[in-house]
Amino acid sequence: MSFESDDDIAELLEGFRSRTLPKEKWTHAAHWAAALGLIAGDAAAAHRDMPGMIRAYNESVGGRNTDTEGYHETITIASLKAAEHAWRTAPDGTPLHTVLSGLLAGPCGKPDWIFRYWHRDTLFSARARREWVEPDICALPF
Repeated sequence: MSFESDDDIAELLEGFRSRTLPKEKWTHAAHWAAALGLIAGDAAAAHRDMPGMIRAYNESVGGRNTDTEGYHETITIASLKAAEHAWRTAPDGTPLHTVLSGLLAGPCGKPDWIFRYWHRDTLFSARARREWVEPDICALPF
């Protein structure tokens, strides 16, 4: 799925919210598109609602949310913080898909971006999946 317009992001969000988005379309870029779309709509609601939305979506496509797979609180919160920073620091009027392109062109565009801030063992601990765990390499820059 490409995100060449804000309508593309809205379509992704609709499929995510309604749990009709095919599992193969829930890519790294799609995660960021959903985060940005929710943040742009209402940042407080995004932080409140995204965890439950991800859990429900995972289950709708046959996934499980356990201490070893599925929903991950620390990654979700870190990603929402990064998405909110990208949205808030973009010039007024910047289309959402342009903000997304910039985010994906930087470090966050690589799936391993998070290992700049957390050791692998810390990040993949059951505790980090269940609750926010502060970075143990260096603080997030946002």
